[in-house]
Formats: sequence, structure tokens, C-alpha cells
Amino acid sequence: MKIEEEIQQPKFRNVHHKVAVNLLYTAAWLDDRNKNFFKEYGITNQQFNILRILRGQLPNKISGAEIKNRMLDKNSDVSRLLDRLVLKKLVTKNQCPKDKRAVDVLITEPGLALLKKIDGKMDENDLAVFHLTKTEATQLSDLLDKCRG
Repeated sequence: MKIEEEIQQPKFRNVHHKVAVNLLYTAAWLDDRNKNFFKEYGITNQQFNILRILRGQLPNKISGAEIKNRMLDKNSDVSRLLDRLVLKKLVTKNQCPKDKRAVDVLITEPGLALLKKIDGKMDENDLAVFHLTKTEATQLSDLLDKCRG
């Protein structure tokens, strides 16, 4: 459905304004779909983001501050998110020996197992959500990169 129909607004200041509104609307729409997808696994979008960061970091530990730098949602409360992941036994958190104010974080085997479970379903979810060919998806990704300059 066209953005004009989705938000019931036929006029925009210009085509660039329309793109900005469409991007914001689509991002919120995708965020909502992802929330529903991750609910089945008992985690949030932000917790999934942290788990993926940690998996990519293996076998090394990473600080909470570095996780925050790599997060998609820069406003996330990483300390709170990590505490919840620790309670779920998906990550471990230890005081950094070099800096007593910092923590070293590592994904656990159950965390890796959960990501592996999600990975298979995620491919199916991506195809169901994005009605794009591989070429179109590549073009869109390239255009979004270009937008950020």
C-alpha cells in the first residue's frame, strides 16, 4: 500500500519529505513486526541485537560500552538489557579486571542455541516481510547507505 494511503495524507512538501515520512513509517512498521516475531522467543529487538553483537565478537568478551556503540538503537539502556539477558542465562557479565567500572560480556551456550533457533525462522520472516527480489533488496540497501552519506 502506498504511504499516502497508509497515513491518509495525499500531500507532502516535496518528494524528499515523502521519502523521510515513508522511511520513518516503514521503520516503525518493521520494528512492530520484529517485536511480534521475537516475542515467541522471549526476547526483545534490542536483546536480539545484543546477542548478535556478542555472537559476532566470539570468542572475545566485549564491554557494555562497546555494545552500546554497536547497537542499532543508540538510546537503549544496555545495562538493563544485559541484566535481563543474564537472568535468562543468555549472557554472562563480569567486572573488567582493567577497569572496575566496566563489565566484560560474553554470550553463553544457551544464547548461541537461541540465536541458531531464530536464524532459520528469520530467513522465512525476511522473505515474508519484504516483498522484494534479491536485486531490489540490494538496490534499496545501497540507496539507504547513500542517504546516510
